[in-house]
Amino acid sequence: MESIENALYLVATPIGNLADISYRAVHILNSVDLIAAEDTRTSSVLLGHYNIKTTTQAYHSHNIVTQTSKLVDKLKSGMSVALISDAGTPGISDPAYQLVNACIENQIRVIPIPGAAAFISALIASGLQTQSFVFEGFLPHKKGRQSKILALKEEERTIVLYESPHRIHKTLQQLAESFGDRRCVLARELTKKFEEFIHGTLTELAERFQTQSVKGELVLLVEGNIKRKNKIRENKYKNDIE
Repeated sequence: MESIENALYLVATPIGNLADISYRAVHILNSVDLIAAEDTRTSSVLLGHYNIKTTTQAYHSHNIVTQTSKLVDKLKSGMSVALISDAGTPGISDPAYQLVNACIENQIRVIPIPGAAAFISALIASGLQTQSFVFEGFLPHKKGRQSKILALKEEERTIVLYESPHRIHKTLQQLAESFGDRRCVLARELTKKFEEFIHGTLTELAERFQTQSVKGELVLLVEGNIKRKNKIRENKYKNDIE
């Protein structure tokens, strides 16, 4: 296996099924001096499963200011650090961005260890267009939420969002009101025992989850603005033949 460098390793971890981790990722986590984890309690399940005894410390949105500089200092002293999120690839809807940039500014090597990402897994099995898509993570909870939805209304590519169970009905309802009745897919509990892909339209799913509760991590995929895309193509075709 590869030798460990004085570097920040961004290690992708499983999004559900603990078997979805690479040999390389396990080797890196076993070999680095320190693992910075979004939640050490959550990560302890994975680390315990693979008998990884490397020291861990918390690195999350609440301590990002103080811990970023401390981790950079440790890296500058010659240590190797692996960064993991609760699940999936670090840097996707989690606080890794600030540490990565701090390392780049301090000329510390950043090494990605690829693996699972919930939005990619959901997209490829959704049946929606995969040739081009836009990933928006979580919509703003309050400020800027409506303006973001209005901006996405014109988006021609497949739209991929993360959402929580207690906000999914509100999001589906707002998108249906703004976008109209487009095709959508709700993916839940990806790679876990109760994995499910729920197909329908925004209106259908909004009505369904008005009374039905949903559990687990959610990825919402919405068809792009096909009508706008077709209209642009028609106008281009007319201009070409004139």
